[in-house]
Amino acid sequence: MRNAMIGRRQLLAGGMGLALASGLAPMARAAGTPIRMVWWGNEERARRTTEAIRGFEAASDDAVSVGTEYMGWDDYWTRLATQVAGGNAPDLIQMDYRYLFEYAGRGTLLPLDEYLGNELKISDFGQANLKSCSVDGKLYGANVGVNAFGMLVDKAAWDEAGIEAPGFGTTWEEFAEKCAAFKDGTPRRRFYATADTSGQGNSFEVWLAQRGKGLYTEAGGIGYDADDAGEWFDYWAKLREARGCVPADVQAQFKNSLETSPITLGTAATDYAFSNQFVGYQEVNKASLDMAALPVLPDGAPGHYLKPSQMFVVSAKSKAPEAAVSLANFLVRDPRGALILGLDRGVPASPEIREALLPELGEAQKKSVSYISALGDLAGDLPPPPPKGAGEIYSIQLKISQEVAFGMVNPAEGGRKLVEESVSSLTR
Repeated sequence: MRNAMIGRRQLLAGGMGLALASGLAPMARAAGTPIRMVWWGNEERARRTTEAIRGFEAASDDAVSVGTEYMGWDDYWTRLATQVAGGNAPDLIQMDYRYLFEYAGRGTLLPLDEYLGNELKISDFGQANLKSCSVDGKLYGANVGVNAFGMLVDKAAWDEAGIEAPGFGTTWEEFAEKCAAFKDGTPRRRFYATADTSGQGNSFEVWLAQRGKGLYTEAGGIGYDADDAGEWFDYWAKLREARGCVPADVQAQFKNSLETSPITLGTAATDYAFSNQFVGYQEVNKASLDMAALPVLPDGAPGHYLKPSQMFVVSAKSKAPEAAVSLANFLVRDPRGALILGLDRGVPASPEIREALLPELGEAQKKSVSYISALGDLAGDLPPPPPKGAGEIYSIQLKISQEVAFGMVNPAEGGRKLVEESVSSLTR
């Protein structure tokens, strides 16, 4: 068992550092029950997760050994789908809420209800958190934390431009005005008020919710029409024309990673991310960042909602489900594992873990927790679950947003294409 133990210094040194940089953590060599775990994320997430897993191996009475693998978001879902289809699914899988219903509906995930109170001791998470990880009344996931989408704001850059930074309660109209004024006020070249988030489904979802609509209906259809989508693309087209957001060629550099985001690359003073990503963004940004809600619609409905940041699910094909569930519990509920993960995947759902974590939080971590608390009435109900096939729609929206940004289609045509291609994706 000692051969499987990898300490903090070893993890960051030599070959281990090279292995993490390549996106693949090394396979554990310990004897005992072998299981595999896979997740998406950056190197810091890999470091924390691997350290916690080694702690689990050391504490395991059953001599469990854990093989690990991680990669970026863009590659993750393709790789996972291939492994599941090939009958080679990892035992423990990091899952996003938008894909939970799709994978559970295929029968590829193991219901966890029978493990509650035994290997899985998460009753103190509360019914809301348990429900958010359930499908058709069955529990499939262990919630790693509470999460919400929002804006990343470099207030110093806004102050430098002589414009008050957007914050809680800023309207969409006010936001556009601020962004246009920012370009005239900033002394920096090729530096803009905001990233272009027209291709992000999470931002579009906030916009729709404020208008009483959503990405999807309860029946699993598209929850908006071409006019809604066209209006969304038009808002950003006008902001782009006013030089209030980054131009198309700059936004195209974003590859769904912290390192390639406009705020990190120094081309925007505002960007968009989930609260669990805030600490990671702060670590790769020299400027001090803050987090605020997206703009609001006057007299509109709440646009934000609290969601399970991620969850750990178990493959229905796992040959060692008890070991996989025990590892999930160690990571989300046992202080020995959960405190190592910290806030990387969201604010812990367990009050006891949050209480134990507070004294250890740095300034950026406290800001992440404060953002969740500050949402208040701006956070509404969890929306209907994404239907099967919804994963592809995020790529469709990104593609069409780029077509609009580069002038290949106008906003109205982009709205029609988004609806048509999204409906086609869901009906295949």
